Parts: sequence; C-alpha cells; structure tokens
Amino acid sequence: MASLSASNHVARVLSVANQVTDRLADVDASSRIADSWRRCLISHKLDPARQGPPQTLTEAEIRHIAEPMEETIRLATPELDDLARVLRDAGYCVNLADANATMLFSRLPGEADAKMFLDWKIYTGSNFAETFEGTNGLGTALAEQKPILVHRDEHFRAQWHMFSCAVAPLFDQAGRLAGAVNITSCREDLERAAHQLALAVTMEATRRMEGAIFRGHFRNAWIATVPGDGGSGLIAYDEDRRIVGACRSARALLGLTDGLIASGIDLSRYIRFDHHAARGTDEMVELRHADGSPLGQGHVAPPLRAKLQAPRRDAPADRFDALHRLAGRDPGLVKSVKRLRSIGDHNLPVLLHGETGVGKDVFARAIHAASNRARNNYVALNCAAMPESLIDAELFGYEAGAFTGARREGSKGLIVQADGGTLFLDEIGDMPIALQTRLLRVLENREVWPLGALKPVAVDIRLISATHRDLGRMAEEGAFRADLYFRLRGMEVHLPALRERADRDDIIRQIAREEAPNCRLSDEAWALLSAYPYPGNMRQLRHVLRLAGCTAENSVITDADLDLPPFGGRTTEPDLAAAERATIVEALRKHGGHVTEAARALKLSRATLYRKIKAMKIETAQ
Repeated sequence: MASLSASNHVARVLSVANQVTDRLADVDASSRIADSWRRCLISHKLDPARQGPPQTLTEAEIRHIAEPMEETIRLATPELDDLARVLRDAGYCVNLADANATMLFSRLPGEADAKMFLDWKIYTGSNFAETFEGTNGLGTALAEQKPILVHRDEHFRAQWHMFSCAVAPLFDQAGRLAGAVNITSCREDLERAAHQLALAVTMEATRRMEGAIFRGHFRNAWIATVPGDGGSGLIAYDEDRRIVGACRSARALLGLTDGLIASGIDLSRYIRFDHHAARGTDEMVELRHADGSPLGQGHVAPPLRAKLQAPRRDAPADRFDALHRLAGRDPGLVKSVKRLRSIGDHNLPVLLHGETGVGKDVFARAIHAASNRARNNYVALNCAAMPESLIDAELFGYEAGAFTGARREGSKGLIVQADGGTLFLDEIGDMPIALQTRLLRVLENREVWPLGALKPVAVDIRLISATHRDLGRMAEEGAFRADLYFRLRGMEVHLPALRERADRDDIIRQIAREEAPNCRLSDEAWALLSAYPYPGNMRQLRHVLRLAGCTAENSVITDADLDLPPFGGRTTEPDLAAAERATIVEALRKHGGHVTEAARALKLSRATLYRKIKAMKIETAQ
C-alpha cells in the first residue's frame, strides 16, 4: 500500500483500534495487525507518531545478553548465513533476536541497502519489542509466538512505513521460546506476495535451525523424527528407549509434558518401530502408534558420538568424498576434482569461478575438508555483502583503540582467525582496489598488520577465492590488480551453472530428497523442474523445493507448488549465448557426449558443433 503522511497514519491506527470503519481503515479490524495496534494503544500506551531510533545496547550490554545464547547462535549461524545469501539480492537484512526482541546477530544486504539499515539502527544491539516500538515483525511475532509478516504501513509507528518484516519465532530443544529469525527489506518494488514467499523460506530455515539446536543439545541420545500434520517432530531417547527430550511439535503431537519426560517414560508408550532396522546412520523406518496403527515414515538417527567414531580399517574414508559427490557425473567437474586430488596438500591458492548460486562456498568447504588443514578453522568473508568501510577491520583486524567505535579489546581479524586453516573470500571481484593491495602484501609476506598495530602477525593460510566476474578481463582493464589475480589463480575451477550440468537430473532428484524428504514429485512437477533453466542455480532450486515441501498437499509436489518465475524472455546477447550453450550441453547430455549424434539432433554439421564446443569451452565425455 502507498505510504501515508504521519497524521493520516495516526488517524488510520486510531480508526482500526477503535473498530471504526471509514476510508482510512484499510486494515481488517479483526486481523492480527489490528489486535496489535489495540495492544500498543491500550496496554503499552504508545504514540504512533513518535519519532526516533529504537533502543540500542552498548557492546558490553550485548555481550552480557548474548552469553546465554552463545550455543544457540553458533548452531543457528550456518542457516542464518545461508538465508542471508539467498535474500541479499532482494535487499533483506537478516537478524536473530533473543526472546526480548534484542538483535544479537545481523547480516546486512549489499552496500546500497545496508546504509538504510545502519542509518535507522536496525542491526545488532537494537531492541524491537512490541512494548517499545509498537507493531513490528520482530516484536509482534515474539508477543504472539507466531510467524507474521508486517508490511510497510502495517507498522504501528509511522516512521517504519518504508520497511517490511517477515519473522518466525525460534523455539529451543524443550519447546520454549528462544528468540526469532527476522528478515527486513526496504525495497519499494517488492509486493506483499514476494514477502510472503520470503516468510515461507524463513520459516523453513527456522525449522532447520530448531532441528540443529535440538540435535546439538541431545548429541548423546538417539533421535527419532516423527511425521505429523503440523510438521515433523523430534524425540530424543536413551539406550533404554526412555524419552529424554522432545521438541515443541513432538510435544503437541504426542501430548508430552516436562513432567512425563522427567519421569523417563518409555518411548513405546507413544511410538513403535523396528530398532534393528535403524542401527547405522540415519535410516528411514515405518513408525506405528502404541496401539499398532500406522503412523507413517520417520527417521531414526544414532547418537552423534556414534557418528563421529573412527571408520573401520576395512573401509577407510576418502577425504575427497565430498568433492566427488559435488562433482557428480559432470565431466568438467570430475576432471577438476581429479586435479585437486593431484595437488593434494600443497598450499596452492584456488580460484572458483561460476554464476551466483552454483555453490562456490559449499565447494570451498569441501576443498578445506579434503586438505591437511581440515582440523583447523575455515573462515569465510563475502566481499560483496559487507560495506567497504567494514571490510578492512573485519579482514585485517585492529588493536584496542585503533579508531572511534573499536572494541575495547581489539579484534583479531579473519585472516588471523584462519591461521593454520583456510580463508575463503567470496565475490573477490568486489574487493576495493586499496584492500587488494593490502591482501597482496599478506600473500607475499605471510604476515598481517592489524590497524593500529606496532608489529605484524605471522599467518599461515590457504586461500580459496570465488567470483562470478571475469577477473582476467577486469585485470586487463585495470579494475582488478593483475598481480593479485595471478596470486589467486594457482588453480582455477569452473563451477558450471545448473542448466549446463551434464548430470542435472541427478542433482534435481538429490536436492528434492534433501529439501522435501517426505514428499514425492508428480510427473508434471518433474517435467517442469527438468526443463527450467534455473537462473539462480542450486540456491534457487533448493529454495523452490523447500517451499514446495511446505505447501504440498498429501505429500505430493505438483507443478502448482513450484515457484518458478518465467525466464528466458529477454533477448540480450549474453542471454542468447547462454541459451545456445545450455541447448548444446543438454543435447550432449542426452546423447551420452557423442558429438555426431548431438549434431544430428541439433541439425548442425559436426564441424560447426565442434567449433561451438571449443569456443564455449564445453567439456565432453569424449
């Protein structure tokens, strides 16, 4: 809806709160927004016209409040980072707040959008409790303990009208409210429907965070995943099959209480399954109610300590397994992984090149896991997601008192944190020239000068960089330091777009199993997924299937559940070239890499097809 003047907004709030119907009252008087507005006026005694920033804590206060949530933040961080990467281009800020609506973790979007959030103090330390700020996504979701979207002028305070917030409450391993995951956008071009989709993605990400928190807390217990109408539930039990914990949805599903769990009640009072069928890693088993009636399929996972036991000597683990799985059956990636094996533990920098969303961070983590540095830190920085003014301090660190606003104890910096391990610089092509010079000096001298330091700090890192840009061309044009480019390019790995992968169908099936494990694809859905070009690559596919898994009825994903926007209608030269390349790759895939058969299908001469394959650098199986 259009932004209103402050006076009109106040009149509108009062109209809805008093359940008066007039032309200003375009919010349903019985809606959750109207209920919240009434709470803000009557219970919290707030003024919708009040101006000013939210309450913001000092560094010391933030540390004090965050201390009890350190483990929760640690377990939730991978999902929060993934959510921030997915939503960054839409201008979303991603926050994790405690149960009192104080933001304790923040990931800002790109620099242009980030300035708005910094100016309005929507970042770590800010408090958005409904009792202070009125109706807003974070405060209202926590007050009601339900997910909510607060779109622009639905905010109680007129000054927040430019923001849209989608929030999902986060519950701990005992089903207690622990906080909330908040995404906020200031983009005017995004309609409510777009924010609703973003809310669905956020809810799914929050569900996975709750699963990680539950499994982390009950790492020494067996964990059963039980299907239910409101989503799956997690139950932890010991070797004697006594229940030791249950998540919020499992408690509601089975009627479990703290008292029953504390009494050590037997799991068989609620569900039954064949334990002999679940002796190894995660297994799918048939579950039954205590009376023997079918409950559905669920998972049973052994204690995490059992998973971490050393592999048997007769079946040694291959540290390159993760890389081989990521390569799949794509000839180009198989060749790259073979080369990565050959360089072994040599400290050779690796440059990953590929479109946004192809999984450069996942590939970098697999390279780290396959190296002799796997036991040490893997530290990542997205050079495009952080304002230029902050990258210097984040990357190189600083001494206490180095600049106004610096932490009292100083900061190590990411390069020093990665000492002995791997430093991953994503979107290196967006690093400012001045910082490129400092990074080059680090790579040459193997030492870091933190801001304000009197002496350097020696470091031993392996550097993996990633970009979607053509760094070679940028170096030729002076937009990127040529000497740094050749330092980064010890070995370059091209990660193909999903539409170019020779094993695309395999990938779609695998990601469907991971993101919607309790659903199956209809023939129409499979046809649509198989034909779509995926401009957002793996990331887009994952989130399409996550959302489909949430909306599917009767555990069947249909074409109506797939949020695949039209793509390919533009006619710019890059798009035509990409479409032609994708067509050739698909033809080669269908014909097992045989150029002659692919040329016949494409109605091209074999010589013409060979020339195009060479020009487009397409890997073939021959």
